[in-house]
Amino acid sequence: MNKTTITARQPLLRKEWGRKIPAFGQFRKWMIQAVLPIFILFIWQLVGMTGAVSKTVLPTPVDIVQAAYQLTVSGELFTHLKVSVFRAAAGFLLGAGIGLLAGIAVGFSTKTEDVLDPTVQMLRTIPHLAVAPLFILWFGFGETSKVLLIAKGAFFPVYVNTFIGIRGVDAKLFDVARILHFSRWKKITLLIVPSALPAILSGIRLSLGAAWLGLVVAELMGSTEGIGYMMMDARQFSNTDIVFVGIILFAVVGKLTDSLVRVLEKRLLRWQDTYKGTM
Repeated sequence: MNKTTITARQPLLRKEWGRKIPAFGQFRKWMIQAVLPIFILFIWQLVGMTGAVSKTVLPTPVDIVQAAYQLTVSGELFTHLKVSVFRAAAGFLLGAGIGLLAGIAVGFSTKTEDVLDPTVQMLRTIPHLAVAPLFILWFGFGETSKVLLIAKGAFFPVYVNTFIGIRGVDAKLFDVARILHFSRWKKITLLIVPSALPAILSGIRLSLGAAWLGLVVAELMGSTEGIGYMMMDARQFSNTDIVFVGIILFAVVGKLTDSLVRVLEKRLLRWQDTYKGTM
């Protein structure tokens, strides 16, 4: 075997190696994904150690880790995290559930679309910060106002994507269903739902992100518990390292929930034959 043949077969051999040893391929993927964050942390720590930036303005990664450790040992971190996760989960389930039902209703019926969609689209453009004071006036500083504010953010991505997914079903499939004499129930379960599922799952991913954004707004506006409250309290005493702990915690939990939905996508959309990208 000459040198040219060996060179040409190298990419193929790497792919075969990755298939035969899935753990190696996954580990290699994680290493590639970790390169940029590690590089940023290295530069960040280096700048902090030189004293070019005050630690009050930009604490080093080591300072942030130490603050996180102290909060964990004291139990304060998990207390605030538990409250925030409960609020985000309750708001997401409420908002995404109503959004799914509304999206299905509007997607199936043009009459419902004419009545409901214009109002929903108008409300969708109102920022969280604009309605937060109103929610506090209506529902007070308790959990109700926070959960409803989170639900507002979680509602719209699921609603819009469900509506788009249903209306995006190929019309030719309905002709086939008519020929096969499908009942309305069979059309929904065997035709519409599988075709709209990719868009619905994308809406759920966006909705989770919106729920975390709504949580931040809700806890910053008025709260005595939660990660947002912990960050606001730390800001008042110039504990920037604790503020960064809250930011990183939001990022990590948000990424974990997004990865959970991606796993769900892979399981539910195994039938989908789409472009996966190249090396």
